[in-house]
Amino acid sequence: MTVVIDDPLIASMTIKRTLPLHESSRRLRALYPECPRVYGVAVMGDLSRRRWWPLAEALTGDRLHAMFELAAEETDSRPAVTQQLAATLAHVVIGRVVPLMVLEGRAWDTGLENLWVHVDSEGAIDWVGVVNPTLRALPDDPYFDERRYVRVGHTARDGIVALPNEAALTTWVAHRSHRALEPLFAELAAISDGAMSIAAMWHIVGGAVVSAATQVPLLAGSSEVTSMRRAQAMLDALVGFGLPVRGDRRREGLAKLGQPCLSSTSVGRRN
Repeated sequence: MTVVIDDPLIASMTIKRTLPLHESSRRLRALYPECPRVYGVAVMGDLSRRRWWPLAEALTGDRLHAMFELAAEETDSRPAVTQQLAATLAHVVIGRVVPLMVLEGRAWDTGLENLWVHVDSEGAIDWVGVVNPTLRALPDDPYFDERRYVRVGHTARDGIVALPNEAALTTWVAHRSHRALEPLFAELAAISDGAMSIAAMWHIVGGAVVSAATQVPLLAGSSEVTSMRRAQAMLDALVGFGLPVRGDRRREGLAKLGQPCLSSTSVGRRN
């Protein structure tokens, strides 16, 4: 029996105008109603910003360092803490957008300047928001069926714009995610004194993409072929940027989307 959770943070959202991202996020939350924050994102304009902070502050402030030190107090293994934080960052930036991309052929902007994170009372990241809610989508997206004018640049008004094809969509998501994760991983490597290589962090990204693409069809009853094709196209794009997202190395601690109220965003939480 499915248990629907009335999440107070979601219930408190004030949506003045429903945009395509609102609709997509609602469908994503329905994939796992027991834990509605596992899939989808919030739109920052709908929320109070209590306990939210821009992900870019991980580079300009001490937030990432504080998360590392808090987690390190709970374990003697700096590599394990580094690995879990790398999985957190991978999940926040790319692990959350892959389900929407493989399921609906849509994606929000994963650029560093567009992402915010919500933390619980113990400092653990438990949700993600976007400042700009505009989606990129495939040209055959149902939203465009009777709205041909949307393709000609009304993105601010309509909240969605068509890209030419799947290759353009997956490459755009890979590029934006690469530009966001590259400085975050460099900062994490510095904070941890090289406890984990940056190459190993990118292996975690590859695992997060494959994990999401595998889980979504099981939950949604959607096409496994389409899901894996889009995920592999994203991995191809990341490889094209010179990133080691493929390989046979062990990938402990990967973000497993779809597990009961558990994601890679648990670093910093005390038991």
